[in-house]
Amino acid sequence: MRIRVKFTKTGPLKFIGHLDVMRYFQKAIRRADIPAALSEGFSPHMIMSFAQPLGVGKTSSGEYFDLDLKEGAIFDREDFLRRLNAEMADGISCVNAVEIPSNKKNKGMSQVAAASYVVSFRKGRVQWNSLKPEEMDVNKQKPSAQVVAFMTQEHIMVLRKTKKSEEETDIRPWIMDFQALTLTPAQLAEHPQNVEADPQAFSMLVSAKSGQNLKPELLIKTFASYAGLEIPESAVLVHRMDLYAESENESGANVH
Repeated sequence: MRIRVKFTKTGPLKFIGHLDVMRYFQKAIRRADIPAALSEGFSPHMIMSFAQPLGVGKTSSGEYFDLDLKEGAIFDREDFLRRLNAEMADGISCVNAVEIPSNKKNKGMSQVAAASYVVSFRKGRVQWNSLKPEEMDVNKQKPSAQVVAFMTQEHIMVLRKTKKSEEETDIRPWIMDFQALTLTPAQLAEHPQNVEADPQAFSMLVSAKSGQNLKPELLIKTFASYAGLEIPESAVLVHRMDLYAESENESGANVH
Protein backbone atom coordinates (compact mmCIF):
# COMPACT_ATOMS: atom_id res chain seq x y z
CA MET A 1 0.00 0.00 0.00
CA ARG A 2 1.34 3.41 -0.96
CA ILE A 3 0.34 6.64 0.79
CA ARG A 4 0.90 10.13 -0.64
CA VAL A 5 1.36 12.78 2.05
CA LYS A 6 1.05 16.53 1.50
CA PHE A 7 2.89 18.76 3.97
CA THR A 8 3.85 22.38 4.53
CA LYS A 9 7.25 23.86 5.30
CA THR A 10 7.39 27.40 6.68
CA GLY A 11 9.20 29.72 9.10
CA PRO A 12 12.75 28.90 10.27
CA LEU A 13 12.55 25.38 8.83
CA LYS A 14 13.11 26.90 5.39
CA PHE A 15 16.81 26.61 6.24
CA ILE A 16 16.60 22.80 6.52
CA GLY A 17 17.86 21.08 3.38
CA HIS A 18 16.17 18.26 1.48
CA LEU A 19 18.25 15.40 2.92
CA ASP A 20 17.59 16.62 6.46
CA VAL A 21 13.86 16.79 5.71
CA MET A 22 13.99 13.15 4.56
CA ARG A 23 15.76 12.08 7.76
CA TYR A 24 13.32 14.17 9.81
CA PHE A 25 10.32 12.34 8.37
CA GLN A 26 11.94 8.93 8.76
CA LYS A 27 12.42 9.58 12.47
CA ALA A 28 8.93 11.06 12.86
CA ILE A 29 7.35 8.03 11.15
CA ARG A 30 9.18 5.69 13.55
CA ARG A 31 8.11 7.72 16.58
CA ALA A 32 4.52 7.80 15.30
CA ASP A 33 4.62 3.97 15.08
CA ILE A 34 3.44 4.01 11.47
CA PRO A 35 3.97 0.57 9.83
CA ALA A 36 6.32 1.68 7.05
CA ALA A 37 7.55 -0.96 4.63
CA LEU A 38 11.30 -1.57 4.50
CA SER A 39 13.53 -2.45 1.58
CA GLU A 40 15.31 -5.77 1.45
CA GLY A 41 19.04 -6.34 1.74
CA PHE A 42 21.79 -5.73 4.29
CA SER A 43 20.76 -2.14 4.97
CA PRO A 44 16.92 -1.94 5.07
CA HIS A 45 15.42 1.52 4.75
CA MET A 46 11.94 3.00 4.47
CA ILE A 47 10.44 2.85 1.01
CA MET A 48 9.63 6.50 0.49
CA SER A 49 10.21 9.10 -2.22
CA PHE A 50 9.79 12.86 -2.28
CA ALA A 51 8.49 15.04 -5.09
CA GLN A 52 10.69 17.84 -6.41
CA PRO A 53 13.04 19.00 -3.60
CA LEU A 54 12.48 22.49 -2.24
CA GLY A 55 15.54 24.75 -2.23
CA VAL A 56 17.01 25.98 1.04
CA GLY A 57 15.53 29.34 2.03
CA LYS A 58 12.16 28.69 0.36
CA THR A 59 8.87 27.93 2.07
CA SER A 60 5.94 25.90 0.77
CA SER A 61 2.27 25.06 1.21
CA GLY A 62 2.44 22.06 -1.12
CA GLU A 63 5.20 19.49 -0.58
CA TYR A 64 4.69 15.75 -1.13
CA PHE A 65 6.22 12.39 -0.33
CA ASP A 66 5.11 8.83 -1.00
CA LEU A 67 5.39 6.19 1.72
CA ASP A 68 4.89 2.44 1.30
CA LEU A 69 3.21 0.66 4.22
CA LYS A 70 3.73 -2.95 5.22
CA GLU A 71 1.60 -5.58 3.54
CA GLY A 72 -1.70 -5.95 5.36
CA ALA A 73 -1.45 -2.52 7.05
CA ILE A 74 -4.73 -0.66 7.59
CA PHE A 75 -4.77 2.99 6.49
CA ASP A 76 -7.04 5.41 8.33
CA ARG A 77 -6.47 8.94 7.04
CA GLU A 78 -7.47 10.82 10.21
CA ASP A 79 -5.49 8.52 12.51
CA PHE A 80 -2.47 8.61 10.18
CA LEU A 81 -2.39 12.43 10.10
CA ARG A 82 -3.05 12.74 13.85
CA ARG A 83 -0.18 10.43 14.76
CA LEU A 84 2.25 11.96 12.30
CA ASN A 85 1.41 15.58 13.19
CA ALA A 86 1.93 14.77 16.87
CA GLU A 87 5.64 14.31 16.00
CA MET A 88 6.00 17.42 13.83
CA ALA A 89 8.07 20.46 14.79
CA ASP A 90 6.73 24.01 14.32
CA GLY A 91 6.89 24.86 10.63
CA ILE A 92 6.09 21.43 9.23
CA SER A 93 2.51 20.15 9.16
CA CYS A 94 0.98 17.21 7.29
CA VAL A 95 -2.26 18.48 5.76
CA ASN A 96 -3.46 15.50 3.71
CA ALA A 97 -2.80 11.83 3.04
CA VAL A 98 -4.36 9.57 0.39
CA GLU A 99 -3.85 6.03 -0.81
CA ILE A 100 -2.49 5.78 -4.38
CA PRO A 101 -1.68 2.84 -6.69
CA SER A 102 1.63 1.14 -5.91
CA ASN A 103 3.37 1.14 -9.27
CA LYS A 104 6.63 2.53 -10.61
CA LYS A 105 4.95 5.18 -12.77
CA ASN A 106 2.94 6.57 -9.88
CA LYS A 107 5.73 8.29 -7.99
CA GLY A 108 5.63 11.96 -7.04
CA MET A 109 9.01 12.86 -8.52
CA SER A 110 8.31 11.35 -11.94
CA GLN A 111 4.83 12.89 -12.13
CA VAL A 112 5.75 16.51 -11.40
CA ALA A 113 5.26 18.75 -14.44
CA ALA A 114 4.67 22.24 -13.03
CA ALA A 115 4.86 24.29 -9.86
CA SER A 116 3.09 27.42 -8.67
CA TYR A 117 4.84 30.09 -6.60
CA VAL A 118 4.24 33.42 -4.95
CA VAL A 119 7.37 35.59 -4.95
CA SER A 120 7.46 38.53 -2.55
CA PHE A 121 10.22 40.89 -1.40
CA ARG A 122 11.68 42.15 1.85
CA LYS A 123 10.10 45.44 2.74
CA GLY A 124 11.87 48.53 1.41
CA ARG A 125 14.44 46.61 -0.66
CA VAL A 126 12.93 47.19 -4.13
CA GLN A 127 12.37 50.65 -5.58
CA TRP A 128 9.24 50.18 -7.69
CA ASN A 129 9.39 53.77 -8.93
CA SER A 130 12.45 52.79 -11.00
CA LEU A 131 10.21 51.02 -13.53
CA LYS A 132 10.54 52.28 -17.08
CA PRO A 133 8.45 55.51 -17.24
CA GLU A 134 6.91 54.76 -20.63
CA GLU A 135 5.51 51.48 -19.28
CA MET A 136 4.57 52.72 -15.80
CA ASP A 137 1.24 51.56 -14.47
CA VAL A 138 -1.35 54.18 -13.44
CA ASN A 139 -0.58 54.17 -9.73
CA LYS A 140 3.20 53.87 -10.37
CA GLN A 141 3.51 51.05 -7.83
CA LYS A 142 2.19 47.89 -9.48
CA PRO A 143 4.19 46.61 -12.49
CA SER A 144 1.16 44.91 -14.07
CA ALA A 145 1.63 46.76 -17.37
CA GLN A 146 5.19 45.49 -17.66
CA VAL A 147 4.06 41.94 -16.86
CA VAL A 148 1.52 42.04 -19.70
CA ALA A 149 4.14 43.35 -22.13
CA PHE A 150 6.71 40.83 -20.88
CA MET A 151 4.33 37.92 -21.47
CA THR A 152 3.46 39.01 -25.01
CA GLN A 153 7.02 38.27 -26.13
CA GLU A 154 7.32 35.29 -28.45
CA HIS A 155 10.71 34.35 -27.03
CA ILE A 156 12.37 35.07 -23.67
CA MET A 157 16.03 34.12 -23.94
CA VAL A 158 18.18 33.67 -20.84
CA LEU A 159 21.58 32.27 -19.96
CA ARG A 160 20.70 29.22 -17.89
CA LYS A 161 23.19 27.26 -15.81
CA THR A 162 23.36 23.51 -16.37
CA LYS A 163 25.42 20.93 -14.51
CA LYS A 164 28.28 21.31 -16.96
CA SER A 165 28.04 24.85 -18.35
CA GLU A 166 25.75 27.73 -19.28
CA GLU A 167 23.50 27.71 -22.32
CA GLU A 168 21.08 30.15 -23.91
CA THR A 169 17.52 28.93 -23.39
CA ASP A 170 14.09 30.18 -24.43
CA ILE A 171 12.06 30.01 -21.22
CA ARG A 172 8.84 31.43 -22.69
CA PRO A 173 7.30 27.95 -23.27
CA TRP A 174 8.00 27.14 -19.62
CA ILE A 175 5.94 30.07 -18.29
CA MET A 176 2.28 29.06 -18.11
CA ASP A 177 1.15 32.01 -16.02
CA PHE A 178 2.81 35.12 -14.58
CA GLN A 179 0.96 37.95 -12.85
CA ALA A 180 1.57 40.89 -10.55
CA LEU A 181 -0.45 40.87 -7.33
CA THR A 182 -0.84 42.86 -4.13
CA LEU A 183 -0.62 41.05 -0.80
CA THR A 184 -3.40 41.91 1.65
CA PRO A 185 -2.64 43.10 5.21
CA ALA A 186 -3.70 39.65 6.48
CA GLN A 187 -1.31 37.92 4.06
CA LEU A 188 1.52 40.23 5.08
CA ALA A 189 0.84 39.59 8.78
CA GLU A 190 0.94 35.82 8.22
CA HIS A 191 3.86 35.76 5.79
CA PRO A 192 5.20 32.18 5.65
CA GLN A 193 8.79 33.36 6.06
CA ASN A 194 8.01 35.41 9.18
CA VAL A 195 9.48 38.62 7.76
CA GLU A 196 8.25 42.09 6.88
CA ALA A 197 7.40 42.02 3.18
CA ASP A 198 6.44 44.54 0.54
CA PRO A 199 2.77 44.34 -0.60
CA GLN A 200 3.93 44.04 -4.21
CA ALA A 201 4.38 40.41 -5.23
CA PHE A 202 4.11 38.05 -8.20
CA SER A 203 2.35 34.76 -8.78
CA MET A 204 3.54 32.26 -11.36
CA LEU A 205 2.91 28.79 -12.75
CA VAL A 206 6.05 27.40 -14.38
CA SER A 207 7.44 24.16 -15.75
CA ALA A 208 9.02 21.82 -13.21
CA LYS A 209 9.78 18.92 -15.55
CA SER A 210 13.17 17.26 -15.52
CA GLY A 211 15.42 19.32 -17.79
CA GLN A 212 12.81 22.08 -18.03
CA ASN A 213 12.67 23.19 -14.41
CA LEU A 214 12.28 26.98 -14.32
CA LYS A 215 13.36 28.43 -11.01
CA PRO A 216 11.18 31.35 -9.83
CA GLU A 217 14.27 33.43 -9.02
CA LEU A 218 15.41 33.22 -12.65
CA LEU A 219 12.00 34.35 -13.91
CA ILE A 220 11.95 37.30 -11.49
CA LYS A 221 15.51 38.26 -12.43
CA THR A 222 14.65 38.11 -16.14
CA PHE A 223 11.51 40.19 -15.67
CA ALA A 224 13.37 42.74 -13.55
CA SER A 225 15.95 43.19 -16.32
CA TYR A 226 13.15 43.68 -18.86
CA ALA A 227 11.29 46.21 -16.69
CA GLY A 228 14.36 48.18 -15.62
CA LEU A 229 14.09 47.14 -11.97
CA GLU A 230 16.92 46.47 -9.56
CA ILE A 231 16.02 43.58 -7.28
CA PRO A 232 18.77 42.42 -4.87
CA GLU A 233 18.94 38.62 -4.59
CA SER A 234 18.72 38.94 -0.81
CA ALA A 235 15.34 40.69 -1.17
CA VAL A 236 13.57 37.79 -2.94
CA LEU A 237 11.22 35.61 -0.85
CA VAL A 238 9.97 32.44 -2.57
CA HIS A 239 6.93 30.45 -1.43
CA ARG A 240 5.84 27.36 -3.36
CA MET A 241 2.06 27.05 -3.45
CA ASP A 242 1.73 23.58 -4.98
CA LEU A 243 3.06 20.98 -7.41
CA TYR A 244 1.13 19.70 -10.43
CA ALA A 245 1.10 16.29 -12.08
CA GLU A 246 2.14 15.50 -15.64
CA SER A 247 -1.11 13.90 -16.76
CA GLU A 248 -3.35 16.44 -15.04
CA ASN A 249 -1.33 19.63 -15.40
CA GLU A 250 -3.63 21.29 -17.92
CA SER A 251 -6.65 20.87 -15.63
CA GLY A 252 -4.75 22.37 -12.71
CA ALA A 253 -4.85 19.21 -10.57
CA ASN A 254 -2.04 18.90 -8.04
CA VAL A 255 0.15 15.86 -7.39
CA HIS A 256 -2.72 14.33 -5.46
